[in-house]
Amino acid sequence: MNKKDVSELKGRFKKSDCTFTKMCGCYVNGDKEIVLCFNETFLNLEDEEFYKYLDVAKKTLSGTVGNNLLELNFPLEEEEAGGKQQFLLGLRESKLKNEELLTTFYQLIIDHYDFAGNYLILVFHDAYDVMTKTSDNSKLDESEEVYEYLLTAICPVALSKPGLGYLETENRIGPRNRDWVVGAPESGFVFPAFTDRSTDIHSVMFYAKNPKEPHRELMELALGCPAKSTAAEQKNTFQSIIKSAVNDSEKSSRVFGEIQESLSQISEEQASLSESEDPVILTKESVKEILTESNLPEEIVGKIESAYEENFSEELPVIEHLIDKKVLAENEQRKVEKTLVEQVHILQEKLEEATKAVNVSSPLYDIDVEVDDLQDSESVDKQNEAFDVLLKVKPEKVNQIKSQIIDGKNCIVIPMEDDEQFHVYGIENSQDI
Repeated sequence: MNKKDVSELKGRFKKSDCTFTKMCGCYVNGDKEIVLCFNETFLNLEDEEFYKYLDVAKKTLSGTVGNNLLELNFPLEEEEAGGKQQFLLGLRESKLKNEELLTTFYQLIIDHYDFAGNYLILVFHDAYDVMTKTSDNSKLDESEEVYEYLLTAICPVALSKPGLGYLETENRIGPRNRDWVVGAPESGFVFPAFTDRSTDIHSVMFYAKNPKEPHRELMELALGCPAKSTAAEQKNTFQSIIKSAVNDSEKSSRVFGEIQESLSQISEEQASLSESEDPVILTKESVKEILTESNLPEEIVGKIESAYEENFSEELPVIEHLIDKKVLAENEQRKVEKTLVEQVHILQEKLEEATKAVNVSSPLYDIDVEVDDLQDSESVDKQNEAFDVLLKVKPEKVNQIKSQIIDGKNCIVIPMEDDEQFHVYGIENSQDI
């Protein structure tokens, strides 16, 4: 199931389009005991209940495909699946009217669901009349097939938070009663999968609210499917491989940031070149190419390649799943800061050179003293005592100073604009000279 398939199915979960026929469920306590079972005709529910249950169904198809939503495949050999696929097909065919099958199904989840606390198991049955679509996605008034499926949601049930409230019977403010409240689904699945707008009995769409802890035991033991890693798990594994190989927190952050940038570039290039919506896979060859461009030592490159092949031998990850936008932003900020530091360093060098040229090298001051000599002298004042005339002008006036013979004497001439001021050291009101 891709994003379009999920959106089409989920888009029907509203009052006007919903065709759920049955909804069944059971309430399980912290001791894994069934406290309550119920079976309802969904369209007969009161509006308040109807919308609450419908919201649960919607959330079981929420999140990102490949992260919160994983398409699991049943093994080709039915024995490897432990008969789970055939059992689910039988449950679907019963349209949730066989209580014995339902009880077996509930117990299958209870036995393999690793959860501490109370929870609610909900099962919806639906028959969707899939309408034919043209190439421009316009619907035609004819049916391609009837997609019949089950949607299962597992929701935690917890006590509401303690607090004060108005006690109507006593007409006072006091501690309110705490209720057992059904939360949003933590796990769930749709069987069969809705792939390319058609029934796919060989697959199931699995939902995990927390992609870092997707309840793999449900995938393998309750559904009989080989577990798949979520995008979050793949990203964490990939980052751990880099950190472990580099073994230097500061350097590994920089290297990982550069690798993230390379992954982002590959993803963008592939997206622009291909019209297909198929995800771009990070092959072992691409990993080697990226690491070579990072100029890492051969020893580290070898460690990363070996660990990558070991961790992703069964299923190569999608490049988009490995991209961390936060790391990309940090890497971009690091590059900006590095550029600014380099620019400041260049400006400082130019400023030092300009200062030396004005204060030391100008022939108009007739100072034949090397920079090192000035640094070794006790003070600049002692150097200045050797001259009869000292000039102090702004840098932009230096090029205007000229030497000129006036009345037979060698003079220093400094042109002055009308708005410019001058001062002769030691003479008050020197502007009157």
